[in-house]
Amino acid sequence: MTYWHTWAKKHRESTFTKQADRGSATLWGVALMGLLMTVATAFAAVGSVRVARHHVHDAADLSALAAARLAIVDPQAACDRAKIVATKNAVQLLQCTLTGEIADVRTSLTITLPAIGTRTLTGRARAGPSEYADPAERPRTEAP
Repeated sequence: MTYWHTWAKKHRESTFTKQADRGSATLWGVALMGLLMTVATAFAAVGSVRVARHHVHDAADLSALAAARLAIVDPQAACDRAKIVATKNAVQLLQCTLTGEIADVRTSLTITLPAIGTRTLTGRARAGPSEYADPAERPRTEAP
């Protein structure tokens, strides 16, 4: 065998072994992209649930404040006003209870999540006048 034949034989063998591994990086890349997409989708779902939860609680707070504002003046219209505020905030008013000057409100919001399905989130808030309405009745605290 000449030098040329020996070189050609080695070159063919090394080319063959290199060709056997061709494309494996593509498969690893596709697998990594799939994993990253799954993680990103999970984070997006968790983020949307957190935003919806804050939304339903904020709507409950606003509805309770609207009802408490009218609790003494017009108790009949207080819960109607809470329902209007809840509707404008894209949530459903489940319950509105007035106990004297205090309004207790429950709201709900239905969301749909990928691969999990439909879930209903609820929020609750109470609003009313502060315990110490007159500044003279507030307990005094001494500075250190």
